[in-house]
Amino acid sequence: MIRAVEIRVLDEEKQPLGVMSASEALSLARQKGLDLVEIAPAAAPPVCRIMDYGKFLYELHKKDHEARKHQKTIQIKEIKFRPKISVHDYAFKLKHVQRFLEEGNKVKITIMLRGREKSRPEMGLAVLDRVIGDVQGQGKPDGSVRKQDWAVSALLVPVKTGGKDAKAKNPQGSEKEVPGHGEKENRPQEGQ
Repeated sequence: MIRAVEIRVLDEEKQPLGVMSASEALSLARQKGLDLVEIAPAAAPPVCRIMDYGKFLYELHKKDHEARKHQKTIQIKEIKFRPKISVHDYAFKLKHVQRFLEEGNKVKITIMLRGREKSRPEMGLAVLDRVIGDVQGQGKPDGSVRKQDWAVSALLVPVKTGGKDAKAKNPQGSEKEVPGHGEKENRPQEGQ
């Protein structure tokens, strides 16, 4: 498929062989049992390389697979509540919300309104505010609350934690270094 009359040829170790005709380069590649692949068609003259094309495609596929393996996919999980939810059901669903946020997923909280509840969306907002308050340290609302005639919903995103360089909070709440978290505490030894 190489249409150029003269091409610059590279061998299998990417060392230049010089400028030659396409037929010469093709016969050289066939002698070695390899393929002639055009890698820079816009260059003057076009650059071609002698290589095993099947192995080249396999290595490209392998690199692409490795790159995908290290990507983290974030999913949006949805948990549905009702305005008149029981205490046990609320606690059960709240645990799921907390687990999803810990795993790094976004969570859509939907409060379903039916019948007469549609005329009082503030009941749904109260449940939504309660959920947001209960997951305060793990997630925060992303954007504003969306109201439809049949539901009230909000999207929660996980809160990023401090990581290695974050300072631990002491029991009084200020962000001072806590003994045992990084620096040693200077206490006199017993018997001194």
